[in-house]
Amino acid sequence: MTVKVSLPYDKEYVTQFSQGLQEPEWMQAFRLHALEKSASLDMPKPDKTNVSNWNFSDFKHDVSGETIASLTDLPDEIQNFLDHEKEQQNLVIQRNHTVAYGELDSKLKEQGVVFTDMKTAVREHSDLIQEYYMTDAVHVDEHRLTALHAALMNGGVFLYVPKNVEVEEPLQAIFWQEDPEASLINHVLVVAEENSSVTYVENYISHNKEEKTSANNITEVFAKAGAKVSFGAVDNFEAGTTVYTNRRGVADRDAVIEWALGQMNEGDTISENITHLIGDNSHSDAKTVAIGRGSQKQNFTANITHFGKASEGYILQHGVMKDKSSAIFNGIGKIEHGATKSNAEQESRVLMLSKDARGDANPILLIDEDDVTAGHAASVGRVDPVQMYYLMSRGISQLEAERLIIHGFLAPVVKQLPVEAVKQQLTRVIERKVY
Repeated sequence: MTVKVSLPYDKEYVTQFSQGLQEPEWMQAFRLHALEKSASLDMPKPDKTNVSNWNFSDFKHDVSGETIASLTDLPDEIQNFLDHEKEQQNLVIQRNHTVAYGELDSKLKEQGVVFTDMKTAVREHSDLIQEYYMTDAVHVDEHRLTALHAALMNGGVFLYVPKNVEVEEPLQAIFWQEDPEASLINHVLVVAEENSSVTYVENYISHNKEEKTSANNITEVFAKAGAKVSFGAVDNFEAGTTVYTNRRGVADRDAVIEWALGQMNEGDTISENITHLIGDNSHSDAKTVAIGRGSQKQNFTANITHFGKASEGYILQHGVMKDKSSAIFNGIGKIEHGATKSNAEQESRVLMLSKDARGDANPILLIDEDDVTAGHAASVGRVDPVQMYYLMSRGISQLEAERLIIHGFLAPVVKQLPVEAVKQQLTRVIERKVY
C-alpha cells in the first residue's frame, strides 16, 4: 500500500524558497527534480514498523530564529551543551532555520577547514556541495522521505577537512527547534580528505510535547584514504516531533568512521545508520544507545557493508524500554563477494523495565565470501537479578542498583562522546527518561 503524504509545498513554493536563499541554478533544479520524484515514491518501510499513520506532513517549513551576539545570551538549556572552559568554541548553532551563532578557529580556517551552515555552503562552496550532496551515500529516489528531504532541505552544516589536516579539537553543531511546529530538514555533510582526521558532535533539542511536527534529517560522511572521522550525536526531540534520521558513511582505503549515537527522542522515530566500507583495510565502529518510554514506537537499523578486503565492522546497539514503548533493533553485517579477510561483528541487547514494554533485537549476517570472520549476539530481557543481588548485598538500595546497571549498560556511547558537557547532558537525559 502506498501511503500518501499531502504537502502544501508545490513547485512554485520550492522555486521561491530556493531563489530566496540565492542558491545556484543546479541546486534549484535538484530540488525541483526531487519534488517531482517524491510524488511517485512510496514511504519507507522499516522492518515490522507501520508508519502509515505517522506525521510527516504537518509542519512549518521556513521559520526564522533570532541571532545572538554572545554565547552568554543563550538559555541554560542550550548552554548546558557547551564546554565553557574553552575560550575557542568551534561551533554552529541553528535556531529553527536560522544560524544564530557560528565560530571557527582562525588557525583551522588558514589550514583550509570549512565549518559552516548548509545554506551558506551551497552558495560559497557550490562545487564541493554538488560533488557530494546526495550523489553517492544517500540517493534522492530511495523513498518518499529522501526525495522530500532533497526538495525541502532547510538547514544543516558542511564540514570539510583538507588533505593531511588533523583537527584536534571537536567541532560541534546544535540544532535547536525553538518553534514547536518548525520542521528541521537538516543535511549534514562531512568530507575528510586523504590522511585527515576530525571529530564532530551534534545535538538536537526541542520542547514540543503537544504541538505536532516532524524532522527529516540526513547525514553523509565521506572518509577518504587514510582519513578518520569520529561522529557523535545526541538526538532529543520532544514527543510532538516525528523523526526520520538517516546517517550514512563511505570509507575508502585505510579510512575509519566511528559513530556514537544517543537516541533520546520522545516521539516516534525511524533511525538508519549505514556505513559502506569501500576500501581495503577500512574500519567502522557503530554504537547506538536508545531509551523508549510512554507509548513511543522506534525502529533502529545499523548496517555495515563490506566491499574492501580486510575491512572491519563492529555494531553495538543497547536499548532500554519502559511503560508501553516498543523498539526494533536491526544490526546488519554484510560482506560482499571479494571482501576477503573481512570481519563483521554485532551486538544488540534490550533491557525492558516494564511488563508492557516491547523490544526486538535482530542481529543479521549476510555473507557472500568464504575467507571471513563474523559473529553476533542478541538478548532481550529484564535487569539481571544476579547483578541486582550483588549490588544490594553491598548495601545499595534496589532503585540505586537498577540505576547503576542501566548507566553501565548505556556507557559505551556516553563514554565515547568527545565533549564533556554533551556527556553530562546525555547522562541527565538518561536520568530523566528512566526515572
